[in-house]
Amino acid sequence: MDVFSRVSRTLRTLNYFQPELTFLFAIVISSSSLSAQSLYTLQSAVLSAKVNSPLLKAEGYNINLAQGNLTTARLHPNPILNNQTLLLTNSKYYPSGSEFGNPINRQVWWQLTKPFVLPAQRRGRIDIASQNVLLFQKGFGETIRNFSFDVANQWLNGWVIKSRLDLLNQAYTNIDSLVKINRARLRNQVITQTDVIRTQLLQDQYKLQILNAEKDFRNEIQRLRFLIGAKDSINVDINAPVETVIVPDSMDTLMNQAMRERTDIQVANLAVQVAQTNIRYQKSLVLPQPELGMIWNPQNTIPYLGFFGTIKVPLFDRNQGEIEKSRFLQLQAEEGVRNIQLKLSTEIQAAFQSYQIERENLKKYEVMLTQSDQVLDNVRYAYLRGGTTIIDFLDAQRTWFDTRQLFLNARLSYFQSYIQLLYVSGLINQL
Repeated sequence: MDVFSRVSRTLRTLNYFQPELTFLFAIVISSSSLSAQSLYTLQSAVLSAKVNSPLLKAEGYNINLAQGNLTTARLHPNPILNNQTLLLTNSKYYPSGSEFGNPINRQVWWQLTKPFVLPAQRRGRIDIASQNVLLFQKGFGETIRNFSFDVANQWLNGWVIKSRLDLLNQAYTNIDSLVKINRARLRNQVITQTDVIRTQLLQDQYKLQILNAEKDFRNEIQRLRFLIGAKDSINVDINAPVETVIVPDSMDTLMNQAMRERTDIQVANLAVQVAQTNIRYQKSLVLPQPELGMIWNPQNTIPYLGFFGTIKVPLFDRNQGEIEKSRFLQLQAEEGVRNIQLKLSTEIQAAFQSYQIERENLKKYEVMLTQSDQVLDNVRYAYLRGGTTIIDFLDAQRTWFDTRQLFLNARLSYFQSYIQLLYVSGLINQL
């Protein structure tokens, strides 16, 4: 390991290796530009999306619409003003000395009435509107839960590509140093041209993979930027901790917590309450609303004062259809609660088992990671000492890279299972 480092530092000063140095310089410049961008952890990305996302802002206005309906439900009906004016059109009936338009030749009807909503009807209308406000609030919470899940997974897409890009850069740096060493050894006729070509081919493979990874990373970052509503350039912080919400170790505890935290359960329960209130409201509409008022009726200058009252007679229409429909809406809402409870139980069990398995798999990969490091260090030292062939070294290098790729995929699967568990338990709203 020491021999490898000393030779590498010496060869970095040679102009013969200008192309590789240019590529490395581009990597450094790219890394420095990324560091100038706003770094987002998983938690900060979700929080930023909740505040800045135009999609969530548009959905949030549904709550204001429901509050407007509540304001309408609390209003009393406006009074109704009615005017009827009758003019005598045949002049032969005019009293002597009178003309068309004279008050003695006309009759005027002024009627002022007001519909009266029965107390049970008004109370039911307000109760439904109030519960709908809560329903939209919980529904917006469910939208946030789903949207947070999408943002978290998109952040993970950026995280895994950037982590893979860092791994490729590390592998490229390692093989680049070996290429330089082998070129120097070739000039000293220690190795053959084939050894240099083999190392150069592996280096070129890493270079192409780096370019593709950079392209994929830019695309994923753009998608994340849209979801969180960011206006400036962003980047993901791959060194920040992902597990910021504590997950209970017991599935029963997790299940009980999910019953309390999941917004779709809360929405379903509220839907049952709204259905029950609607049944009472529809039954109250069997009684018709009266309309009462006063009449001022001057007839040919003779004043008359009267009273007005009207009411629909519930002879045929007693709101039977709406009452029947409201009962089925309640049954439908109750079935929705049972369906979501069953769905929750199934999702919790599957997500919790996957989370535990992925956590154990990750521990096994950590052991393999340490072993691959030791193997690569030993083979590299032996190769530089002339104790093994380039084939053995390249095989160890590929094994080291593949093991790290597998470890990275295992971390991704573990974090995905963690986010999935937060999502199905409702804990993702705590991010």
